[in-house]
Amino acid sequence: MSTYDSPEPRSNFGLFVFLAIVAAALIGIGSYLFRSSQPDEPDEPAELATSQAPSPENPEIKKVSEKVEPRPFDPFNAEPEPEPDPVDTVSPPPPEQILVDAGMGAAELKPEVLLEKIGRSLEESDLVKASMLIGRRALDESQLEGLRKLAAIGDFRLSSMDPVMEIGELEANRKSRWALNFEGEKGARIYFDLLRGKTGGWGVEKMKLFDQEAAGRAIFVDSLGITDAFLRAVLEQNFDDAKSLVDPESVSDAKIAGLCIIFEEAKYRLRTQKPLRAMFNRELTAGFIAHVEDETGEKAADFGLNVQRKTIDQPWQVTEVNLDSLLADYADRVAGGDVHYTPLIKNPTGGDTLILYFGFDEDVLTPRTERQLDIVAGLLKTDSDKELTLSGHTDSLGTDQYNDKLSERRAGAVEKYLLRLGVPRMQIVALAEGEAKPRRPNSTADGEDNPSGRRANRRTEIYLDF
Repeated sequence: MSTYDSPEPRSNFGLFVFLAIVAAALIGIGSYLFRSSQPDEPDEPAELATSQAPSPENPEIKKVSEKVEPRPFDPFNAEPEPEPDPVDTVSPPPPEQILVDAGMGAAELKPEVLLEKIGRSLEESDLVKASMLIGRRALDESQLEGLRKLAAIGDFRLSSMDPVMEIGELEANRKSRWALNFEGEKGARIYFDLLRGKTGGWGVEKMKLFDQEAAGRAIFVDSLGITDAFLRAVLEQNFDDAKSLVDPESVSDAKIAGLCIIFEEAKYRLRTQKPLRAMFNRELTAGFIAHVEDETGEKAADFGLNVQRKTIDQPWQVTEVNLDSLLADYADRVAGGDVHYTPLIKNPTGGDTLILYFGFDEDVLTPRTERQLDIVAGLLKTDSDKELTLSGHTDSLGTDQYNDKLSERRAGAVEKYLLRLGVPRMQIVALAEGEAKPRRPNSTADGEDNPSGRRANRRTEIYLDF
């Protein structure tokens, strides 16, 4: 009999174990499939869970999902917007602290850059920044107070035309004067003397604020300041200001008037770069070269000026104006190169004489001569004691009798114009010289006609006996 045919019964324990394992596996698989079929829900924070149920102690707490409707806007009962929290403001430091913080000031390789930075800081009312750019060696408390007043002006703005202007040199390539120009009726101006350091940077050595009573005028009374003020008065056709700055024994009224005429007719202006260059600058005397240019800025000319003072306590005065090179340039621009056709000549009896020119056989004033006479009339009307002498002249063409009458009409034309401008007759003396006193030869050495000479002789001279 085989083993399987044994009459002993077999055990079922192994079968039960197998079935238990299978059942457990099926249950696990079913549980996994059930969970996978449900949507994921994030765990709720404890705070949110507790807020879902109103607390008996806080019945006003609303559910998170509850929607709050906005209140309708009522323009007649609108609640005012809450005022913003006040902003902390910092008071400007006291003057003495600003001076301490100013330090040695800034330095720039280009003076105009430094000046523009100072000007912009004043426009922005930033006194601390301006003081740090200037430096304490150029500031004191009174100047600081002046800057504070300027910065407090609401419309204090740099000039749109010439915000930064070079005045001239005090020492060649070492010390120069500049100015900040501001907008406004009075033309406020602040002057700065700049010193060039060893490294090439320019810094402020001295500063001068403009005078409210004389704004726009030079307020430095040193040699450069007086020279600059004189030239600007001439450019503005301001004879009285120009005369107040010269030594009357050295610089005649006729020269001042002639310079006014030359500047006006040739439309000269001071050059923007180095308009005045110091040739020498000593304790009692100084010499400058003035550089001028035409209105296009293309053609330039120059002339010399000397200033002196008797002692260090006396004011500087213009004592010499050398117009030789300027007159040559003027003749080239206005008179076609004829150096004799100028409005100013030396008088044989001394001093200077103004000249008005006429066309051939004419006694009619041109617009040019009328502009010149406008200047002369202004001189006479400022002082009733002033007197001038008019002398009419002709060239050699025509008879003596005819030329005498023509010269009389030329002098008379000038006299009538001055009278029409309000000059009293008692201040004018008129003479007729005919062809007797030519300025230049009417003919050449070989007897040929000399047109340029005759043109220079058709004139009326004005001798200012002031």
